[in-house]
Amino acid sequence: MPHHVVRGDKVTRKQRRPGGLTAVRIQEHATTVLIAGGLLLVTACGGGGESGSAAKNSPPAKGTSRPPAASARTDPQAQARADVLRAYDGFWDAQVKAYAQASIKGTDLEKYATKKALGRAMGDVLVMQKADTAATGAPTHDAKVTSLVLTGATPKATVRDCLDISNWKTVTRKTRAVRPFPSNQPLRYVTTVKAEKWGKQWMITEVTPDGTHTC
Repeated sequence: MPHHVVRGDKVTRKQRRPGGLTAVRIQEHATTVLIAGGLLLVTACGGGGESGSAAKNSPPAKGTSRPPAASARTDPQAQARADVLRAYDGFWDAQVKAYAQASIKGTDLEKYATKKALGRAMGDVLVMQKADTAATGAPTHDAKVTSLVLTGATPKATVRDCLDISNWKTVTRKTRAVRPFPSNQPLRYVTTVKAEKWGKQWMITEVTPDGTHTC
């Protein structure tokens, strides 16, 4: 992935399975990364298909969701918050897999992301293919729903995530050599995520990393 240099009730868990995003914008041949947004800056991988062991063995991002508590099963707001974070985890799982193979094929990105979030991830994948790079490892998250509106035709939510990309590395696909992070790249920073409920599924619509706010 070309470089995305980012300047600069809680439902939380840093150990689990999750899953665009991207950082501030892609510098044409640098390392990338997101998300998720869109949100990080690791490098890209080559080829449109799966890149062997990188795609098969890449761990899921360390997620944020946990099974809904008893209160979530009786409280619509609590249930919705848990559902939003599960969708965010699923989005990150799919994104980590896509970045490991430089392709969204075989991932669930289209199930969990739409609009800007999906477009950003697909753009990163294309950059990675051209740069012949891949992402290994996975980021960790500490996310919480900060805004939730269930009224109206389309329920909406906002998530604030502390994204840690220190274990999400960019490597050259052929040699597997790790490409170092730029010196000005924060490894932990705040990311704001927008989500909407389409039918029964929460969808991640936009991811905005903010490297000026570390966490």
